[in-house]
Amino acid sequence: MKEKSGKGLLGLLILLIVIGIAGYFGYANMNQIKLGLDLAGGVSITYQAKEENPSAEDMADTVYKLQQRVQNYSTESEVYQEGNDRINVDIPGVSDANAILQELGKPGSLIFVDAEGNQILDGTQVASAEAGIREDSAGVREYVVSLTFNETGTEAFAEATTNGVGQPIYIVYDNQVISAPIVQEPITGGQCSIDGMADYEEANNLASTIRIGSLSLELEELRSNVVGARLGQTAISTSLMAGLVGFLIVVVFMIAVYRIPGLAASLALCLYVGLILLLLVAFEITLTLPGVAGIILSIGMAVDANVIIFTRIKEEIGVGKTVDSAMKTGFSRALSAIIDGNVTTLIAAAVLFWRGTGTVKGFAATLALGIVLSMLTALFVTRFAMRCFYNLGLQDAKFYGIKKESKPLPFLRVRKFCFAASALVIAAGFAFMGMNAASGKGALNYSMEFQGGTSTNVTFNEDLSLEQISTEVVPVIEEITKEAGTQTQKVAGSNEVIIRTRTLSMEEREALNQALAENFGVDPETITADSVSGAVSVEMRQDAIIAVVFSTICMLIYIWFRFSRITFAASSVLALVHDVLVVLTFYAALRWSVGSTFIACMLTIVGYSINATIVIFDRLRENLKTKEPSQTIEEIVDRSVTQTLTRSINTSLTTFIMVFVLYLMGVSSIREFALPLMVGIVCGTYSSVCLASSMWYEFDKRRGKKAAAGK
Repeated sequence: MKEKSGKGLLGLLILLIVIGIAGYFGYANMNQIKLGLDLAGGVSITYQAKEENPSAEDMADTVYKLQQRVQNYSTESEVYQEGNDRINVDIPGVSDANAILQELGKPGSLIFVDAEGNQILDGTQVASAEAGIREDSAGVREYVVSLTFNETGTEAFAEATTNGVGQPIYIVYDNQVISAPIVQEPITGGQCSIDGMADYEEANNLASTIRIGSLSLELEELRSNVVGARLGQTAISTSLMAGLVGFLIVVVFMIAVYRIPGLAASLALCLYVGLILLLLVAFEITLTLPGVAGIILSIGMAVDANVIIFTRIKEEIGVGKTVDSAMKTGFSRALSAIIDGNVTTLIAAAVLFWRGTGTVKGFAATLALGIVLSMLTALFVTRFAMRCFYNLGLQDAKFYGIKKESKPLPFLRVRKFCFAASALVIAAGFAFMGMNAASGKGALNYSMEFQGGTSTNVTFNEDLSLEQISTEVVPVIEEITKEAGTQTQKVAGSNEVIIRTRTLSMEEREALNQALAENFGVDPETITADSVSGAVSVEMRQDAIIAVVFSTICMLIYIWFRFSRITFAASSVLALVHDVLVVLTFYAALRWSVGSTFIACMLTIVGYSINATIVIFDRLRENLKTKEPSQTIEEIVDRSVTQTLTRSINTSLTTFIMVFVLYLMGVSSIREFALPLMVGIVCGTYSSVCLASSMWYEFDKRRGKKAAAGK
């Protein structure tokens, strides 16, 4: 016994030391976490098309290509059209505009010319250009640029290289030859490489120049500024404080409800927080508000994994097993639900990172990192801590809780009422969207990120701080616009502030100029205003939609494979669609702003919903395998939902607490994000408990009838 106590004490000391080290270095390295433009500011560059009156198609194409390019600096970079012929590029987390301009290159014309001086192709026919390193036959490293052409470029390049073996092809950028590789052989596959570079930097510069030259329009730099954070230091500090308060409440809740297991889970969560901070730095992930959403979801899933395990342990103790045996069996039986829930969400995160852009990619990166880390801490760290406490002598069942099986609640009995209520809410959402559209307000209240707006440049008489801008200037602006969500950016080294609002009429612009003059003594003649396009372009929206649809299909296939019945997959996806539509109803009815955080918010709700549903289905699958002949399917379904009800409530409650504290303590932009999340959490719990299993029952019943009819 003394030997076990010694091992338990030593184990706890080691765990506490590891938590302390992770926490210390995590906190010490917080200032190295790359923050997005909304949290930390960055560089804002404005380009202007050299061509007069460029077409809307060329502008849109150039915006999209630049968006793909600047993600090399940060996944949270934004590119949007300003006026008719300008493009603005916001790159977070950097402060040297000149270095960015030099690395990005000056967008200009790019053509490929043969030895006779004939143009072969232009930059728009280059699909990609990447620097790389390879070894020749003698093992010597050489630096190359690999080019890939589109279909028309492949044909043109194949013809030119077939007729020009042994001759150079000149790559001309802004009327200057930047490379003249010799054709060694006909190149017909649409890919080639340029060698002969002295080092990787030279290869990378050439690749960058070719990439920037493949734009649809020839651009020139108009201006570049270093801008301050949109949300300001107040938003960051209050969000951190809210996160800490919410985390402490969750820890107290876990210990109060689950006792020793809750204490073990709290230690694991503390380690999780320290490690997530270190890994954000290690993987150089840019953290923005949507990224915070991914972390919130992963913390919720970490708590969920622990709750699943603890519920299983309580049940095993309830049927008469010893604590030692209950812990072993509990972890074993909880494993499939934890893995299925996390892997399903991880699949979605992987697809979103692969296919998404901007905020979608940033959300996916933090979510994937958090999921992997939360699963590992729940399965290994929590288990290790519980074993240490057990070895210390805390072996009485009262320290772990006892749960005897209760009478199943009749969930299926009220399924038609739940179906009808959900259909009514969803129908109301479409009705609200229709009425909004008919009244000219738009089906949803799209913010400037989606539909564009007005960018106003104001030069104040003094150098205002970010806090002065958010507490003094923004209220004056929103008094005119009658709408929250104003974005402000401070240009470093000057008194200039960039203000972005919804599209303002001429009367509103004049009223804003007058208000700024009266309140801050600004000279109205120095105020300039331009229309800006949505930062979330049509192409980015399409990418986001495609990513969500594809990830949903992948999740459906995985669930179908794991649960061996399409009915489980179909029910899960329907419950997921239900949650999205219900939250959309609130957006339409209450005119919540649909901005850059909308996509991340919906993705968080999707991840939360699918995970909650899988936990219930895992228990249903288990009970179906042990079904007795006297039991009906209705009894099995009701029993499965009842057995997981405590888990559903407790997990939702802990996640809701964190978001609610964020809503109470956060600034307006944080509240705008937290409020829909709270609705989504409640809705996701309701759909998982009341709808998913009921839909599965209906599908399975029809499948059984068809099978019987086919015999």
